[in-house]
Amino acid sequence: MAADTKKTASGWSPLRHATFRTMWTAQFASNIGSWMQTVGAQWLMLSLTSSAAYLAFIQSAASLPVLLFAIPAGAIGDLVDRRRLLLAAETFMLVASVALGVLAERGLVTPWVLLALVFAVGSGQAWVSPTWQTLQPELVPPPERPQAIALGAVNQNLARAVGPAIGGVVVAATSPSTTFLINAATFLAVILAVFRWHGTRAVTDSTLPREHVISAIRAAGRFVDNSPALRTVLMRSAAFIFFASALWALLPAVAAGPLGLGSGGYGLLLAAVGVGAVAGAFALPRLRTQLSADQILAIGSLVLAAATLVLATVHVAVIAALALVFAGVGWILSLAILNSVYQAMLPGWVKARGMAFYLIVFQGGSAIGSAVIGLAAGSLGVTEVLAGTAVALAATPLLGLRRPMPHIQPSELVPVGDWPAPQLAPGTRTDGPVMVTIERHAAPGQLQALTDAVLELRFGRRRAGASAWTAWSDAADPARVIEQFVVATWDDHLRFHERVTVRDQQRLDLAESYTDPDRPQQVTHWVQIKASGARDLAGPEAVGAPADVGSQVSPTGAS
Repeated sequence: MAADTKKTASGWSPLRHATFRTMWTAQFASNIGSWMQTVGAQWLMLSLTSSAAYLAFIQSAASLPVLLFAIPAGAIGDLVDRRRLLLAAETFMLVASVALGVLAERGLVTPWVLLALVFAVGSGQAWVSPTWQTLQPELVPPPERPQAIALGAVNQNLARAVGPAIGGVVVAATSPSTTFLINAATFLAVILAVFRWHGTRAVTDSTLPREHVISAIRAAGRFVDNSPALRTVLMRSAAFIFFASALWALLPAVAAGPLGLGSGGYGLLLAAVGVGAVAGAFALPRLRTQLSADQILAIGSLVLAAATLVLATVHVAVIAALALVFAGVGWILSLAILNSVYQAMLPGWVKARGMAFYLIVFQGGSAIGSAVIGLAAGSLGVTEVLAGTAVALAATPLLGLRRPMPHIQPSELVPVGDWPAPQLAPGTRTDGPVMVTIERHAAPGQLQALTDAVLELRFGRRRAGASAWTAWSDAADPARVIEQFVVATWDDHLRFHERVTVRDQQRLDLAESYTDPDRPQQVTHWVQIKASGARDLAGPEAVGAPADVGSQVSPTGAS
């Protein structure tokens, strides 16, 4: 029992570090301000139009920019001075929030002006989020980074519960414009925290030239596309957030309609969510030591679904508030697990741009879900749509039967870093694609095992940078197996060496164990033949007539 207590306490240990605590607190203030602004925008929209669709579009306008900007923002966050990037984006959001507050105070806001300025603030957030979420774990020692990732998720979701509650009270006491100006003030807190932080570019040991942004985006896309574990988390996240967004999108309509509450009562409902979120945040570290990620996600989904169903069927304010306490618990448990599991499986070189894909699924699912749910509510009714989404949300844990939440140890994602440098003949051109071939000969009786092991290498090769991968068997000598892959440039091939992880090396070692010890693996690097002063003879996908620029015997399949 003592060991469990120690593990539970360690869930909050990152807050002992001053820099992490400062950044975490500034983020919390900004997240609260953002959700206060959302409440103010929703209530202002209710005063401008009674349309449930327009009301749901508020959440869509705040989330949609992630679909447009998150991936380039993540790539840039991995490549440039992160401090300047964060300061520029935070300043942009400050200006947009001030503009919204001033226009609202003067009565100059129309539904479309409101949506446009909410979209502008969301655009700034899209440029901040990938870098911010991956930066914070670097502020604590490596053993505490999983807890720092979890606390980042707790921060966002606590603010999602507490911020709207405070926003509801502020709207009731003053006006929606006040929430916009308060949100602008919170950006100042973040700007000050970032200004005092002395970090710059993302942590990297690479001595190679910086990647081009387009190349970096492609590399991130290949990495995520060829990671079954990451795709599983993205699929589970999309299913959860699409249906869970119904509660947040339609809660103002429930408060103003069936419950008959004003903005003050709406604020109290959101305060109930905040109480539940705090309870869930304190319970999460202990639950992580006792239950699997799948079990925690199932509990969170079912609790949130039950709360949504209560809101759809029981129109008593006290009961609704009690249900929302449980909704806060379910929400934070689910989102903290999804976020931390995903981020923990990203190697350092792809942290921000890899995280962008999660943000796209989360925010995009919320935007699309809110829009679809809002339109459905406009034609079918709020109560009916809430009941339907509650049932669907309760069914999402069944996805774990076919796609359970993955778990990869951080130690498996560390770069191997000791691959031999590829040989390059003097004067060889390196401005085109590179093809690598690895020839293996199966040990007696191990042909099928070698073939299976080689096929398992395709995901790791493509994650590290290969744009094409193929395996071949010699028709005259089936025991001779050739693995072939292509990278875009010689620099990309050198990056390929830097990005091979311990987990990838384990698969390479397995393939090597099935080869004939008397016939070692042979690695050959090829560059594309080009006519002097003319066009390439073949495109990078074909490498049709390669020139052998060097081969080497490698016991590990290093390329």
